[in-house]
Amino acid sequence: MYSDEKLLPLSGLQHILYCVRQCALIHIEQQWADNFFTAKGIVMHEKVHNEKIERKKDIVIERDIYIRSHALGLVGKSDVVEFHKSGARLLPFPVEYKIGKPKEDNTDKVQLCAQCICLEEMTGCNIPRGAIFYGKTRSRLNVEFDKELRAQTTKLAGEFHELIESGVTPKPEYSKKCSNCSFNEICLPEIFGRKSTVKQYLRDIVNEETV
Repeated sequence: MYSDEKLLPLSGLQHILYCVRQCALIHIEQQWADNFFTAKGIVMHEKVHNEKIERKKDIVIERDIYIRSHALGLVGKSDVVEFHKSGARLLPFPVEYKIGKPKEDNTDKVQLCAQCICLEEMTGCNIPRGAIFYGKTRSRLNVEFDKELRAQTTKLAGEFHELIESGVTPKPEYSKKCSNCSFNEICLPEIFGRKSTVKQYLRDIVNEETV
């Protein structure tokens, strides 16, 4: 169990699964860089958070709820939590909003699962599922909080804490996803993440300009 002083931003789970170096740049070095996609995402989340509480038949929809888990050592705010009537209780159903489309990996799912674990710890309810709304497809992806996803989420939370406690930013490792990362110009993976030396990189640039 982590104390209040040790709680880390829940968003870090998505960062560390996407790229450990990016996670360190954000949460250790306190750097941030926007691109078109991150800026669009900020606008989308602000719009969601500014909506008022809704009450429908058997459902209460609340936004921007403070959530935390001392078991995971995480703290944050939800996008949307729908409270579905289940017998005499209201069962939380977390909904995360993303601007793009469903991903092949669990980058978005672990963030939602962490919200689930936070809500379970705070309410004492067992939450079997939630959903991610994707702006590009304008549809929801239902997510089951099964044992595998919960185990991955817990493991990533531990790795996140270990990274922050180490205070060390890993060296870049260049991959295709670097071109879409908002930290590309800060990280410079094309220069420092390739196997070739910086001298070779600069030599290649000169050769291209002289052709």
